[in-house]
This record gives sequence, structure tokens and C-alpha cells, in this order.
Amino acid sequence: MSRDYSYLIKTLSSWNFEIDDNKISQLDKYYEMLIEKNKVMNLTAITEFDEVLVKHFVDSLSICTIIPDDVKSVCDLGTGAGFPGIPMAIAYPDLQFSLIDSLNKRIKFLQEVVDALGLTNVTLVHGRAEEAGRNKLYREQYDLVVSRAVANISTLSEYCLPLVKVGGYFISFKSGDIEDEIKQSGKAISKLGGKLQKPVLFNLPDTNISRSFLVINKEKSTPKAYPRKAGTPSKEPLN
Repeated sequence: MSRDYSYLIKTLSSWNFEIDDNKISQLDKYYEMLIEKNKVMNLTAITEFDEVLVKHFVDSLSICTIIPDDVKSVCDLGTGAGFPGIPMAIAYPDLQFSLIDSLNKRIKFLQEVVDALGLTNVTLVHGRAEEAGRNKLYREQYDLVVSRAVANISTLSEYCLPLVKVGGYFISFKSGDIEDEIKQSGKAISKLGGKLQKPVLFNLPDTNISRSFLVINKEKSTPKAYPRKAGTPSKEPLN
């Protein structure tokens, strides 16, 4: 293998998470498929290997620092090109993953990835977040819902918390200063059955890239009124 994964291995080791050669090979194959498919459809603006390594692979797997021990089922909502869901599914073969995205072309690409990598712990779902949150196959079915999607936390919570089991967790990947966003979202999170923990702020090692995790505990069932109809959560965030 010509590409250098030492930064990933070293960083994960510093987080007390070990990754073996087989998983590195799977990540490398994923990288190749991502770059090849990106030539014909827009999957990611980040294509240089060193950047993908840091901003997609290490960033996705940074969740190893906080993932709760009792998680068995994970949903990645708005997975896009497969982040963080595919790297997580590679790193955690004993967990079951559902990756949901609204664009069927992306789901078809991810099916190719899942087949090529032999990932038996991944299910792919084509659908809008609002539809998934109202579908009994997915509503309140997951121990953990994750999302790297770009949206304010009120909107993301309305999409994601309906999918979380009572007693489970929603973890949002964020960057930069999130204090104002947190202040604006407290009532929305509570309405949806969640309780926000103290945010986890960190830099990706040896970079100036600031990241944060917003961890929300699901304390009670989400009212049936949520998520609202398609488009409403983003246009009129709860407050």
C-alpha cells in the first residue's frame, strides 16, 4: 500500500483505539472508490489523500473518544459520501449501522462500497430525514444517531432525535464556535425529548482544525408532531 496511514494509526492510538491492517485496507479501498466516483458525481470537495485522511477519516473516527459503551445500533443521518458512517462501520464491525441519505445516487455508490469492502453490518436507506423520522421501521430504533450534516442544532435535532431510542444518544459533529447555536437550541432539544450534555471541544491532533461534539441524551419519546413536514425544520427551526 503506497499511501501513508501513519497519522491515522498514531492519532487513534493516542485516543486508545487500535486499528488493524485489514481495516486500513478497507479505508484505502474506500478512498480509491470515493475519488474515482467523484470524477462523475459530486461527492466531496476534499480529494487530496492527506486532506481526506484528516478531514474525513480521522474526523469521522474521532467519535471513538466519546462513543458510549452500551451502543449496539447506529444511524448516520444525511450520510452523503458515507461520513462518518462508513469509517465507523469499518472500525466497529460488531455494531449495526443504517446510513440514510435523500439522494439515491449517493446510496447506490455506498452500496458499491459496502459490497466491495464486504461490510455485513451496514444497511443503506434512501429517504428524506423527515420521512425516516416518521417511519416505524426507523423511528426510535437506534441506540445512537450521528450526523455530520451542515445545519443548525435545532434543525438537526428535529431530524435526528425522532430516530433515537429513549435512553439513547444523538451526537452531532460540529466545528468552530457553537455557543450561540447552543443557546438558541435548548428549548427545541427539550421539546423533542432530549437533554444536551456539555459540548466536547477539541482540535484534530497536529492541526488547527477545531471540532466539537454535541451529545444529546434522549430522555423521553419525541412527540408525534415531530419531525414536521418536509422542508419545515430547516426553514422554521424550533426555538
